[in-house]
Amino acid sequence: MTASIDDGRHPVFEPVLAELSERHRDEVLTAFAAVEHSRDPVPEAQLAALRDATLRRHLRQLLGRVGRTLVPVAGGQWTSGYTDDVAARLTADGWNALPGIDRAVLVLVLIHSVAIPRSQGLLGGDSWTSGHPTSADELIRYSQLPRGEIRPALGRLRAAGLVQAAPSRGRQADIGTAYLPGPALHRLTPAARQRLEHQLILAAAPESPLAAAIRARQVVPPDMDGDE
Repeated sequence: MTASIDDGRHPVFEPVLAELSERHRDEVLTAFAAVEHSRDPVPEAQLAALRDATLRRHLRQLLGRVGRTLVPVAGGQWTSGYTDDVAARLTADGWNALPGIDRAVLVLVLIHSVAIPRSQGLLGGDSWTSGHPTSADELIRYSQLPRGEIRPALGRLRAAGLVQAAPSRGRQADIGTAYLPGPALHRLTPAARQRLEHQLILAAAPESPLAAAIRARQVVPPDMDGDE
Protein backbone atom coordinates (compact mmCIF):
# COMPACT_ATOMS: atom_id res chain seq x y z
CA MET A 1 0.00 0.00 0.00
CA THR A 2 1.29 3.48 -0.82
CA ALA A 3 0.19 6.98 0.03
CA SER A 4 -1.07 9.50 -2.51
CA ILE A 5 -1.13 13.24 -2.99
CA ASP A 6 -3.65 15.09 -5.13
CA ASP A 7 -2.07 18.50 -5.67
CA GLY A 8 0.31 18.63 -2.70
CA ARG A 9 -2.00 20.90 -0.68
CA HIS A 10 -3.31 18.32 1.78
CA PRO A 11 -2.90 19.74 5.30
CA VAL A 12 -0.76 16.82 6.46
CA PHE A 13 1.92 17.68 3.88
CA GLU A 14 1.75 21.47 4.00
CA PRO A 15 4.20 22.01 6.91
CA VAL A 16 6.92 20.36 4.80
CA LEU A 17 6.00 21.82 1.42
CA ALA A 18 5.49 25.36 2.72
CA GLU A 19 9.25 25.74 3.19
CA LEU A 20 9.94 25.09 -0.50
CA SER A 21 9.86 27.23 -3.61
CA GLU A 22 7.31 26.29 -6.25
CA ARG A 23 9.98 24.57 -8.34
CA HIS A 24 11.38 22.57 -5.45
CA ARG A 25 7.88 21.72 -4.28
CA ASP A 26 7.14 20.21 -7.70
CA GLU A 27 10.42 18.28 -7.66
CA VAL A 28 9.73 16.81 -4.22
CA LEU A 29 6.16 15.88 -5.14
CA THR A 30 7.34 14.24 -8.36
CA ALA A 31 9.88 12.17 -6.44
CA PHE A 32 7.25 11.28 -3.83
CA ALA A 33 4.95 9.91 -6.52
CA ALA A 34 7.81 8.05 -8.19
CA VAL A 35 9.12 6.20 -5.14
CA GLU A 36 5.63 5.44 -3.88
CA HIS A 37 4.13 4.14 -7.10
CA SER A 38 6.96 2.81 -9.27
CA ARG A 39 7.15 -0.96 -9.30
CA ASP A 40 10.94 -0.92 -9.34
CA PRO A 41 13.39 1.30 -7.41
CA VAL A 42 13.96 4.69 -9.02
CA PRO A 43 17.50 5.71 -10.12
CA GLU A 44 18.46 8.93 -8.37
CA ALA A 45 19.86 10.31 -11.63
CA GLN A 46 16.30 10.63 -12.92
CA LEU A 47 14.97 13.05 -10.30
CA ALA A 48 16.42 16.15 -8.66
CA ALA A 49 14.80 15.43 -5.30
CA LEU A 50 16.64 12.10 -5.15
CA ARG A 51 20.01 13.53 -6.21
CA ASP A 52 20.02 16.63 -4.01
CA ALA A 53 20.61 15.97 -0.30
CA THR A 54 18.51 18.94 0.85
CA LEU A 55 15.52 18.05 -1.30
CA ARG A 56 15.91 14.42 -0.32
CA ARG A 57 15.60 15.46 3.33
CA HIS A 58 12.29 17.17 2.54
CA LEU A 59 11.16 14.07 0.65
CA ARG A 60 11.91 11.96 3.73
CA GLN A 61 9.90 14.38 5.85
CA LEU A 62 6.99 14.21 3.42
CA LEU A 63 7.00 10.41 3.49
CA GLY A 64 7.27 10.45 7.26
CA ARG A 65 3.97 12.33 7.47
CA VAL A 66 2.20 9.14 6.30
CA GLY A 67 4.34 6.58 8.14
CA ARG A 68 6.66 5.97 5.21
CA THR A 69 10.39 6.38 4.74
CA LEU A 70 12.90 6.62 1.92
CA VAL A 71 14.74 3.34 1.36
CA PRO A 72 18.12 3.19 -0.42
CA VAL A 73 18.70 0.42 -2.94
CA ALA A 74 22.05 -0.66 -4.38
CA GLY A 75 23.26 1.18 -7.46
CA GLY A 76 22.12 4.67 -6.48
CA GLN A 77 18.41 3.85 -6.50
CA TRP A 78 15.58 4.68 -4.11
CA THR A 79 12.16 3.42 -3.18
CA SER A 80 9.86 3.90 -0.19
CA GLY A 81 8.48 1.67 2.54
CA TYR A 82 6.83 1.72 5.91
CA THR A 83 8.95 2.90 8.82
CA ASP A 84 10.00 0.13 11.20
CA ASP A 85 7.61 1.20 13.96
CA VAL A 86 4.61 1.46 11.60
CA ALA A 87 5.47 -1.90 10.00
CA ALA A 88 5.62 -3.50 13.46
CA ARG A 89 2.18 -2.16 14.36
CA LEU A 90 0.68 -3.29 11.04
CA THR A 91 2.20 -6.75 11.43
CA ALA A 92 0.87 -7.05 14.97
CA ASP A 93 -2.60 -6.16 13.71
CA GLY A 94 -2.38 -8.77 10.93
CA TRP A 95 -2.79 -6.10 8.24
CA ASN A 96 -2.61 -7.39 4.65
CA ALA A 97 -1.14 -10.71 5.77
CA LEU A 98 -0.32 -13.24 3.06
CA PRO A 99 -2.07 -16.64 3.12
CA GLY A 100 0.02 -19.30 4.80
CA ILE A 101 0.85 -21.14 1.58
CA ASP A 102 2.02 -17.89 -0.07
CA ARG A 103 4.30 -17.10 2.88
CA ALA A 104 5.76 -20.60 2.78
CA VAL A 105 6.46 -20.44 -0.95
CA LEU A 106 8.00 -16.97 -0.64
CA VAL A 107 10.30 -18.20 2.12
CA LEU A 108 11.38 -21.13 -0.06
CA VAL A 109 12.20 -18.83 -2.98
CA LEU A 110 14.23 -16.57 -0.67
CA ILE A 111 16.06 -19.52 0.89
CA HIS A 112 17.02 -21.07 -2.45
CA SER A 113 17.85 -17.85 -4.30
CA VAL A 114 19.38 -15.73 -1.51
CA ALA A 115 20.04 -17.49 1.79
CA ILE A 116 21.77 -20.63 0.51
CA PRO A 117 23.97 -18.80 -2.05
CA ARG A 118 24.90 -16.21 0.59
CA SER A 119 25.77 -18.86 3.17
CA GLN A 120 28.02 -20.50 0.55
CA GLY A 121 29.80 -17.24 -0.21
CA LEU A 122 28.30 -17.08 -3.72
CA LEU A 123 26.29 -13.93 -3.08
CA GLY A 124 27.56 -10.75 -1.47
CA GLY A 125 25.98 -7.52 -0.30
CA ASP A 126 22.72 -7.21 1.58
CA SER A 127 20.17 -6.63 -1.17
CA TRP A 128 17.64 -9.02 -2.70
CA THR A 129 19.41 -8.96 -6.06
CA SER A 130 20.38 -12.53 -6.93
CA GLY A 131 21.56 -14.50 -9.92
CA HIS A 132 20.43 -17.81 -8.44
CA PRO A 133 16.81 -18.43 -9.47
CA THR A 134 14.77 -21.42 -8.36
CA SER A 135 12.06 -23.10 -10.42
CA ALA A 136 8.60 -24.27 -9.43
CA ASP A 137 9.74 -27.84 -10.12
CA GLU A 138 12.59 -27.43 -7.63
CA LEU A 139 10.22 -26.06 -5.00
CA ILE A 140 7.87 -29.00 -5.55
CA ARG A 141 10.73 -31.50 -5.42
CA TYR A 142 12.43 -30.19 -2.28
CA SER A 143 9.48 -29.17 -0.13
CA GLN A 144 6.57 -30.89 1.55
CA LEU A 145 4.04 -28.27 0.51
CA PRO A 146 0.94 -29.43 -1.40
CA ARG A 147 2.10 -29.87 -5.00
CA GLY A 148 -1.04 -28.37 -6.50
CA GLU A 149 -0.77 -25.15 -4.47
CA ILE A 150 2.80 -24.07 -5.23
CA ARG A 151 2.30 -22.77 -8.78
CA PRO A 152 -0.88 -20.77 -7.91
CA ALA A 153 0.97 -19.27 -4.92
CA LEU A 154 3.87 -18.27 -7.17
CA GLY A 155 1.37 -16.56 -9.47
CA ARG A 156 -0.09 -14.54 -6.59
CA LEU A 157 3.36 -13.63 -5.27
CA ARG A 158 4.43 -12.53 -8.73
CA ALA A 159 1.33 -10.33 -9.08
CA ALA A 160 2.20 -8.72 -5.73
CA GLY A 161 5.80 -8.05 -6.81
CA LEU A 162 7.21 -10.35 -4.11
CA VAL A 163 8.77 -12.70 -6.67
CA GLN A 164 9.62 -12.19 -10.31
CA ALA A 165 10.42 -14.43 -13.25
CA ALA A 166 14.14 -14.79 -13.95
CA PRO A 167 15.41 -14.13 -17.47
CA SER A 168 15.58 -17.38 -19.44
CA ARG A 169 19.04 -18.47 -20.44
CA GLY A 170 20.87 -21.68 -21.25
CA ARG A 171 19.19 -24.82 -19.99
CA GLN A 172 16.75 -22.89 -17.80
CA ALA A 173 14.07 -23.16 -20.49
CA ASP A 174 14.07 -26.93 -19.90
CA ILE A 175 13.00 -26.55 -16.26
CA GLY A 176 10.26 -23.99 -16.81
CA THR A 177 9.92 -20.55 -15.29
CA ALA A 178 12.42 -19.81 -12.54
CA TYR A 179 11.90 -17.22 -9.85
CA LEU A 180 13.90 -14.57 -8.01
CA PRO A 181 12.97 -12.14 -5.22
CA GLY A 182 10.63 -9.44 -6.50
CA PRO A 183 10.95 -5.64 -6.43
CA ALA A 184 8.47 -5.23 -3.56
CA LEU A 185 11.11 -6.65 -1.19
CA HIS A 186 13.29 -3.61 -1.85
CA ARG A 187 10.72 -1.62 0.15
CA LEU A 188 11.94 -3.22 3.38
CA THR A 189 14.07 -0.86 5.46
CA PRO A 190 17.70 -1.91 6.03
CA ALA A 191 16.86 -3.07 9.57
CA ALA A 192 13.87 -5.14 8.42
CA ARG A 193 15.84 -6.59 5.52
CA GLN A 194 18.68 -7.63 7.81
CA ARG A 195 16.33 -9.32 10.29
CA LEU A 196 14.67 -11.33 7.51
CA GLU A 197 17.98 -12.28 5.90
CA HIS A 198 19.38 -13.48 9.21
CA GLN A 199 16.34 -15.66 9.85
CA LEU A 200 16.58 -17.14 6.36
CA ILE A 201 20.27 -17.98 6.76
CA LEU A 202 19.65 -19.56 10.18
CA ALA A 203 16.91 -21.70 8.61
CA ALA A 204 18.77 -22.58 5.42
CA ALA A 205 22.26 -23.23 6.74
CA PRO A 206 22.22 -23.39 10.57
CA GLU A 207 25.70 -24.96 10.76
CA SER A 208 27.41 -22.51 8.42
CA PRO A 209 30.05 -20.02 9.64
CA LEU A 210 27.73 -17.19 8.63
CA ALA A 211 24.93 -18.60 10.79
CA ALA A 212 27.35 -18.91 13.71
CA ALA A 213 28.35 -15.27 13.28
CA ILE A 214 24.69 -14.21 13.23
CA ARG A 215 23.94 -16.13 16.43
CA ALA A 216 26.99 -14.58 18.09
CA ARG A 217 25.80 -11.06 17.24
CA GLN A 218 22.34 -11.85 18.61
CA VAL A 219 23.76 -12.64 22.06
CA VAL A 220 23.53 -9.54 24.24
CA PRO A 221 26.26 -9.31 26.93
CA PRO A 222 24.88 -9.15 30.50
CA ASP A 223 26.20 -5.61 30.99
CA MET A 224 24.61 -4.33 27.78
CA ASP A 225 20.96 -5.14 28.38
CA GLY A 226 20.15 -1.96 30.27
CA ASP A 227 19.68 1.58 29.13
CA GLU A 228 22.68 3.33 27.64
